[in-house]
Amino acid sequence: MAFDFNRFISRENTSCVKYDLRQAIFGNPHVLPMWVADMDIPTPDFIIDAIRERLNHPVLGYTFRDTEYHNAITWWYKHRHSWDLKAEWIDFCPGVVSGLSHAIRAFTSPGDKVIIQPPVYRPFFTTVTGNGRELAFNPLVENDGEYTFNYDLLEKQASQGARMLILSNPHNPVGRLWSKEELLKLGEICTKYNLIIVSDEIHSDLVFDGKKHFSIASLSEQLASITITFASMSKTFNLAGLASGFVIIPNPTLKARFAAELEASGAGMGNIFGFEALKAAFTPQGEEWLSGLMQHLNSNWELLSLGLAKYGKVKVRKPDATYLVWADFRNTNLPDDELNRLLVYEAGLGFSPGTEYGAEGKGFQRINIACPNQTIELALKRLAKIARYLE
Repeated sequence: MAFDFNRFISRENTSCVKYDLRQAIFGNPHVLPMWVADMDIPTPDFIIDAIRERLNHPVLGYTFRDTEYHNAITWWYKHRHSWDLKAEWIDFCPGVVSGLSHAIRAFTSPGDKVIIQPPVYRPFFTTVTGNGRELAFNPLVENDGEYTFNYDLLEKQASQGARMLILSNPHNPVGRLWSKEELLKLGEICTKYNLIIVSDEIHSDLVFDGKKHFSIASLSEQLASITITFASMSKTFNLAGLASGFVIIPNPTLKARFAAELEASGAGMGNIFGFEALKAAFTPQGEEWLSGLMQHLNSNWELLSLGLAKYGKVKVRKPDATYLVWADFRNTNLPDDELNRLLVYEAGLGFSPGTEYGAEGKGFQRINIACPNQTIELALKRLAKIARYLE
C-alpha cells in the first residue's frame, strides 16, 4: 500500500499549537515552525476511518477499555519490541506528561528528590517542581555529539536519598536509543538504592536504521518490579490531540497505587476516540504505514544533513530514534539570545532553543523533521539568510 508523506496540508486556523501560536511563541507569525513534536503529516486514513466508524453511532457516552484494546497493545509490544506484556499490567493515562505527574504524586512525597538527566524534555523539570518535589540533576555526558549516562553521579545522588529517576528512552532531545548494557547498568544502581524508575518511551516506535529499542522494564523481573513505563500511539501516528496514552506497570502493588492516584484526580476514564484510534493503529496495517514513515523521515534526515554540511559551524548527528534533530551551533560562538533572534527574525525559522531542555542545551537547537520534503528544503533556503554566521 502506497502512502503519500509529502502531501502538504495547511494547519493554519485549526487551533493548531504549532502554527496558530507562532506569534505568541516566537514573536513572529511567519516563522516556519519546526519545534513542537507533532508531525505535519496526516494521520493515516485507516485510523481516521476507525474514528468515523465509531461516529456512525450517535451516542458518545461513558466508555471503557475492552479486550480488543488490551490485545492491540500486547500484540504491538510483542511483535515490535519483543516484550510479552500481560493485559493486567496496562492502564490508561491521558498522556505521558500527565502520567508523569500522577506517578510523582503516587510514588514520592513533597520534598523528595527526583533525578532527571538533562538536556531533557522540559516537562521533566516542571512536573517535578510543580508537584512540590526537588530536582536532582544527573546531566548526560557529551563527547563530540555522543551522549552517555553519568553513572558515578547517579550513584552519588541515589545514595543521598533520591526517590525516583525519570528516564527518557529514546531520549528527547538528543535522540539516543539506550543499549541493553547501558540500561542494565543504570537499573543496577536504581535497584541498589530502591529508586522507582519512570520511563518515558513515547518515541519508542520511531527507530532508524534497524536499531533496537529496549524497554528497561523488559530486561529483568527485578527492573520490571520497580519501573513505570509510559507510552502512547500519539507520536507514531500523529494523534497528540486525542490526549490518550497508556502506562505499563508489572508490579501489582505499584499499579494499584498509580490507579488510586489516577482515580483520585478523575483522569482515568479516557477518550472514546483515542481507544478506537489505538486499536486501528497497533495492527499490521499500522506497522506497514510506520515502515513508510521511517523511510520518509530518513529521506528528510538526508536532505537536512546534506544541506547543513556546507556550514562548518553547525554539527548534527543522526538520531537513533525520534524525528528530532539535535543541532549543535556552539561553534558559531553566538550567545543563545542572539542565535535565537537570527533564526526567528532573519531566517524566519521556528526551532526549539536548546536551553529549553536545561543549561546543558546551551548552543543547541532542536529541529523537527516530521514534515514533507519541501519543508526541509524551504528551511535550508531560509537558513542561508544567516549563512555568514554559520560558515
